[in-house]
Amino acid sequence: MASDARDDAPVTLSKSERAYLFIKERIENGSYSPGFRLVLGQIAKQLEVSVVPVREAVRRLEAEGAVTFERNVGAQVAMVDEREYFYTMETLALVEGKATALSAPFVSSLDLIEARDINAAMVDCLHHFEPHRFTELNLEFHAVIFEHCPNPHILDLVHRGWNRLALLRDSTFSFVPGRARESVEEHERLLQLIESGAAPLDIELAARAHRTGTLDALLNHQANQGR
Repeated sequence: MASDARDDAPVTLSKSERAYLFIKERIENGSYSPGFRLVLGQIAKQLEVSVVPVREAVRRLEAEGAVTFERNVGAQVAMVDEREYFYTMETLALVEGKATALSAPFVSSLDLIEARDINAAMVDCLHHFEPHRFTELNLEFHAVIFEHCPNPHILDLVHRGWNRLALLRDSTFSFVPGRARESVEEHERLLQLIESGAAPLDIELAARAHRTGTLDALLNHQANQGR
């Protein structure tokens, strides 16, 4: 019995682990945006710990590529690598387009209802725009229409692409909010293609264009910013 009690006992996180999870969560949800300076003393005060475990957590995040450290600047959230973002989006457009086309015959009427409900929630998000939440809903929407893909290797590549975007802290919509409205309109057109039993190639090309449209919007935004 004593052994069972020990097994059921809650796991106590170390101070370093607590600091790591605290910072990582804020990087992932956008509270600490790219370039945000991590003031170790302030974070330590928030967590009511010394600076030592916070420093250990920052070093761990630095090893993972989520944080950078510069002399005379200190630790800051890593900037998005534009080349990695481009390559990831370009690859995802190809594999997700194929996965969506292969998945289409298996998308049920209930799936379509769920996808439209998610898209409606995305429309609601436009009124009090929350880029991070919009991005979460965006993944939920696409998962409904690509998860039935019968090719596990293609599906694995899609998952890897979305995971990579998460590491890059993708929230294109925060930079190009106008793209968000276009995105939900394209979602409905995708659902109509699937619902009508359109040719697989038409669905694949539409899904691919939807993905590259987001990438093009960001690239155009960056080009205009540079003028």
